[in-house]
Amino acid sequence: MQTTNKYIEFKKQRELGEILSDCFGFIRNEFKTFFRTILKIVGPYILVMLISMGFYMYTIGDIFSLSTFGSTPSAAFSPIIMVLAVAALMFSSVAAYVLAQGTVLHYIKSYINNKGNINFEEIHKGVYGSFWSLIGLGILVGLSVMVGIFLCVIPGIYLAVPLSISFAILVFLKKDAMESYQYSFTLIKENWWITFATLFVIYIIVAIASYAFSLPSVIYMWIKMGVFSGEMDAESMNVFNDPIYLILNILSTLVQFLMNIIFLVATSLIFFNLNEKKNFTGTFERIESLGKSSEE
Repeated sequence: MQTTNKYIEFKKQRELGEILSDCFGFIRNEFKTFFRTILKIVGPYILVMLISMGFYMYTIGDIFSLSTFGSTPSAAFSPIIMVLAVAALMFSSVAAYVLAQGTVLHYIKSYINNKGNINFEEIHKGVYGSFWSLIGLGILVGLSVMVGIFLCVIPGIYLAVPLSISFAILVFLKKDAMESYQYSFTLIKENWWITFATLFVIYIIVAIASYAFSLPSVIYMWIKMGVFSGEMDAESMNVFNDPIYLILNILSTLVQFLMNIIFLVATSLIFFNLNEKKNFTGTFERIESLGKSSEE
């Protein structure tokens, strides 16, 4: 695939403002090709995740009806169905998020390697080739941050900052899960605070945008429950079986899923910024390319 937009150099040092502007600039320039690639690779898994979420919420609605109104179990409800709904949602969500992360990182990798062009087959092969490594790294990162949070929150925040770039290390530096985990602390050394500030600003932007898209489902729930009219009753408390509420929630989840891509692109830019400060990889490559062009 060819891109005609202005090429964004990833391998260079950036300040906070440049990371934000280049993040949104890259997404804007590559929008059609970028999201088309994501949907081709991750689309089926996103669809299964959304269907599983709808099924899970509907099942929760049945449980809510039973506990609130004391009605008899419906034919559709059973503990087995509930377990299947939870399992389907959990596994489909993990697969969708891991594949989305892999697709974004390998898209950027192909974009860099081909100077602004991307190769779909190369991305597809890279995503599935790194799937289990990303799963393993995700487990390591998740457990570490969780334990850190249980130990008084601050350790969890401290660990989350360097580990956020470990996935980029795995893809761009071709390290395994454990090496990526360990190297993230080496790479962020002496740059923890600026990285934290950058991640915090990006998180706030993504969180506000995601919240804005979730408002319709929240407002609809309040209307159904009679919050605005002041006529609340027990039967109106259960909105989980309402088709409109389910559709609004599914659409909100889809938008929030896609908004997470902004965070993934930003962490890639943060990785290259830190890598450039430490290793000057992009600088040496540009000097080498200048030398070759002058010889020619």
